Amino acid sequence: MKRTVILLFVAALLVACGTPAPAARIAFTSWRDGVANSEIYVMNADGYGLTRLTDDPAVDSSAAWSPDGKRIVFSSTRDGGGLFVMNADGSGQTRLTDYPAGSGQPAWSPNGKRIAFVLTDGYGNSEIHVMNAAPLEGGTRGTNAVNLTDNPAADYGPAWSPDGTRIAFMSDRDGNVEIYVMNAAPLEGGTRGSNAVNLTKNWANDSRPAWSPNGQRIAFASDRWGNSEIYVMNADGSNAMNLTDNAADDFQPAWSPDGTRIAFTSDRDGNWEIYVMNADGSGQTNLTDNPAMDHAPAWSP
Repeated sequence: MKRTVILLFVAALLVACGTPAPAARIAFTSWRDGVANSEIYVMNADGYGLTRLTDDPAVDSSAAWSPDGKRIVFSSTRDGGGLFVMNADGSGQTRLTDYPAGSGQPAWSPNGKRIAFVLTDGYGNSEIHVMNAAPLEGGTRGTNAVNLTDNPAADYGPAWSPDGTRIAFMSDRDGNVEIYVMNAAPLEGGTRGSNAVNLTKNWANDSRPAWSPNGQRIAFASDRWGNSEIYVMNADGSNAMNLTDNAADDFQPAWSPDGTRIAFTSDRDGNWEIYVMNADGSGQTNLTDNPAMDHAPAWSP
């Protein structure tokens, strides 16, 4: 009788607590399957549990998770190139864009309804676009793509703020690559993102912005001391602080969903690898440790 009561109590406790959320994982791009064939992989946050998600002779890269963690959008050169989406286990790979020019660097909006991405035209100019994440009724494509930047300079690397109101991006419109932020919604009655503001204002190249989960800080890469390092600044561009200090290049920062860690790419071991560190720069650890190139980490929600 006592054992039955205990078991019933445990069962009731599990129901009350709900199903535990799955541990955060890191999707990334790897060239371990051939020098001309990158694929999307996913691993646990400690580097274990490696799983290959794509298996195509084309180049698959730039994975980005949906806010609910159920899907991943990525860039691919397959079938003429474009953006594709798949389930988190790699199944159901479906084309989202169908442009004659290249599209890549997708970023899912926090509400899951839109995807920002880079579209490069036939003249080599890159702009930030945004489209609906859901296809037309009965269709397979993302819809209503809108150019947000519309600038003769190169604009790329979009990153949504956690509240979905702003998009950080990188641009060379002031002569070198800087981090900008703009409103995600267009001007009233217009089609462009508005109020683009230069956050970094530095003579060096500042790139790859990534918002902290609470929206208060932005991590980025900068070569202001001669090589690329990971920095973090307040969301208004103030108080930039160097987190890495290595003779190699560190870039492509990505925050963990709880804001305590940052994954990044580094070639400090002779080739590109995925590393992780605490948000203050301590505890830098190699997660991939593979002779092939591993880069572009993206944390699941």
